Amino acid sequence: MRMIDLIEKKQHGERLTDEEIKWMITGYTNETIPDYQMSAMAMAIYFKGMNDDERSALTMAMVESGDQIDLSEIEGIKVDKHSTGGVGDTTTLVLAPLVASVGVPVAKMSGRGLGHTGGTIDKLESIPGFHVELSQDEFSDLVNRNKVAVVGQSGNLTPADKKLYALRDVTSTVESIPLIASSIMSKKIAAGADAIVLDVKTGAGAFMKNQDQARELAETMVKIGDSVGRKTMAVISDMSQPLGNAIGNGLEVKEAIDTLKGQGPKDLTELCLALGSQMAYLGGAASSLEEARLKLEANLHNGKALEAFKTFVSSQGGEAAVADEPENILPKAAHQQDVKAEKSGKVSEITADQLGIAAMMLGAGRETKDSQIDLAAGLVLHKKVGDTVESGDIMASLYSNKPINEEIVSKVRQNIILSDQAKEPALIYDVIQ
Repeated sequence: MRMIDLIEKKQHGERLTDEEIKWMITGYTNETIPDYQMSAMAMAIYFKGMNDDERSALTMAMVESGDQIDLSEIEGIKVDKHSTGGVGDTTTLVLAPLVASVGVPVAKMSGRGLGHTGGTIDKLESIPGFHVELSQDEFSDLVNRNKVAVVGQSGNLTPADKKLYALRDVTSTVESIPLIASSIMSKKIAAGADAIVLDVKTGAGAFMKNQDQARELAETMVKIGDSVGRKTMAVISDMSQPLGNAIGNGLEVKEAIDTLKGQGPKDLTELCLALGSQMAYLGGAASSLEEARLKLEANLHNGKALEAFKTFVSSQGGEAAVADEPENILPKAAHQQDVKAEKSGKVSEITADQLGIAAMMLGAGRETKDSQIDLAAGLVLHKKVGDTVESGDIMASLYSNKPINEEIVSKVRQNIILSDQAKEPALIYDVIQ
């Protein structure tokens, strides 16, 4: 078998066999196939695409390129959730304890943030004492006891994906549905979940800017998951404006706690109920999505979701009292500044990615992997799209442990756009089952 023949085959739009794909990924991982040949293949896939069988074969070849997490010691159907990324995406902090509260095991492997996209691990480490360094036995034991645990990414998971992603990044082949889908699904499958729920974002703050792209990606990933024996569902959700009101690590923990008390922002609560219903249904806690939602709604209001959060936090070394008095336990910023409206009108647009960058400039994100982040930094929106604003109203509050300069204030003000008319965007565009 020769790589040049496979490249030519794909350039002509022909299907690669499972054996050819496995050989190619194995060779690229062990460096017998050079970058320049894999670049040519990535470009051929970019233009010619892959069919369902090829996408599944590519995904499993990447899964098998490294370690696979064994969650067999954990009782029940293990359900994982993945978001394609956004601004103010606090869903995991709410979903993990909420879904655990109805008896579904959530064994979550999460990462840190880079750029303006926040990482779940950073957010949780805003809670004093909380740690994610768990052995496999500790992780399994916690999930069996509490139905929930979060561990940091470790081991040699999907090394082929790491190599291929870095290559795509410098060859302008990132935006390829087969390559995106196999990248995401290979990591989820290698992490050991029995069922996977996907939150595919679309809009200005998302990777997939339009709904058609998001739907194609969601359908592709659901097909891949189902074809390799993982129950998979997806939601296509809006990221034209930030989700919820808070952007920043400690600020998002506070918002998650409010949501677990049934007092969170409307959009964050609704998305968590939609995703959580799928997780609870796939995990066997309900016979329908409707029944699952009713159980989750009940636990947001009867205190069970919050109790699950307290148990989760204390079991991983954190101060459980954060659930009762977050303002006294979470990190506080030395500087706060309000951004006020200079005219009246309605909020017609909030540019999610630009506000994410503003939060990063305040210290809430990393510009490089080695950057230090300020766990207290970020911003809180007081107005969302569709809201009426009077001149002088506070539109957002900024927090940082370094002086807040006018450039950041101006960036926030310019990206909360006022006009005479505005319409609140839909939150969920489609559900793929």
